[in-house]
Amino acid sequence: MSGLYIHIPFCKQACSYCDFHFSTNLSIKNEVVLNIIKEIELRHNYFKNKKLSTIYFGGGTPSLLNKSEFEAIFTAINKFFVYDSSIEITIETNPDDISAENLNLWKSIGINRLSIGLQSFNDEELKWMNRAHTAKDSVNSVLLAQEKGFNNITIDLIYGSKFQDLKTWENTLIQAVSLNTQHISSYNLTIENKTALGVNNLKGKEPSVSDDLSSQQFLLMTDFLKQSDFIHYEISNFGKAGFFAKHNSNYWLQKHYLGIGPSAHSFNGVSRQWNLKNNGLYSKAIENKTDFFEKEELSIKDRFNEYVLTRLRTIWGCDTEEIKLLFGETTLLHFLKIAEQKKADFEINNATYTLTNQARLYADGIAADFFLE
Repeated sequence: MSGLYIHIPFCKQACSYCDFHFSTNLSIKNEVVLNIIKEIELRHNYFKNKKLSTIYFGGGTPSLLNKSEFEAIFTAINKFFVYDSSIEITIETNPDDISAENLNLWKSIGINRLSIGLQSFNDEELKWMNRAHTAKDSVNSVLLAQEKGFNNITIDLIYGSKFQDLKTWENTLIQAVSLNTQHISSYNLTIENKTALGVNNLKGKEPSVSDDLSSQQFLLMTDFLKQSDFIHYEISNFGKAGFFAKHNSNYWLQKHYLGIGPSAHSFNGVSRQWNLKNNGLYSKAIENKTDFFEKEELSIKDRFNEYVLTRLRTIWGCDTEEIKLLFGETTLLHFLKIAEQKKADFEINNATYTLTNQARLYADGIAADFFLE
């Protein structure tokens, strides 16, 4: 089974830290939605198996779509795909878009999981992030979603900003857990050059993120959420038992997924594709039936490197039997040689290597040491 990702590249306003592909020009939203529908028609044969285990509306802010736009997209999906009986259908949304009307709409069209971008419970910090909601909105949005019957909710948090220390971060985690959601995703603030925050950082108007403080916050978070019955199944993700994000787990476990919309990525096991990162050019290419994506064929080396990079972020780790099956005996010997050199960073259970909690602080660097040249 496979996953379908729909990228909705529009937002009301630009968050100071965000470098995802989006536009605040909503005048062409309907045009882009029509071309997203056309792309579904064009690429429905990307998978051999037409059964979907997940659908994920990301962005941008997909909660900006109206009823007719959602219905048109689902009509196209339903025409070409079938659903697994336990399909997970997620929408990313902001607290300011959560209303009784929207919740009723989303439930009626089959959405059964909400990803709510709270980010912070500090109004001053939210304003600095240029978010369109308040801390009170954050709490109320979760409570309203629960009242309307959503029982699979994840909230997003950000740590590492100048507004936080260990105590305020602990208070954030206490408040997050008190909301009784099934999942929490928490990301270390990164300063990207082309964002408002990045520009101000380069000008000396904003401080850089403290790696030391972020590391302490990460370790505090992992301990605190473990005590609150969350399972730390991926570096930035914590889920109650039975509530891991199926769609995102597809990425980390090398399952196949089709990405629709500007900048969306696709993976079918042997190649990767990514769509044009420009709303106008994407729409023009779809309408003119010209190339709207680039494609890369993945070598065994590429696939092994990606396997290690993604798996070491998770509790599933790197399985030596799987490595031998997928990449061959020589690659397995290479993995075991590097793993022996770094054995202090690993917990080994039968044939599976997972990182220790401390080593997760350096997961990408550790993974890079395994890469085939």
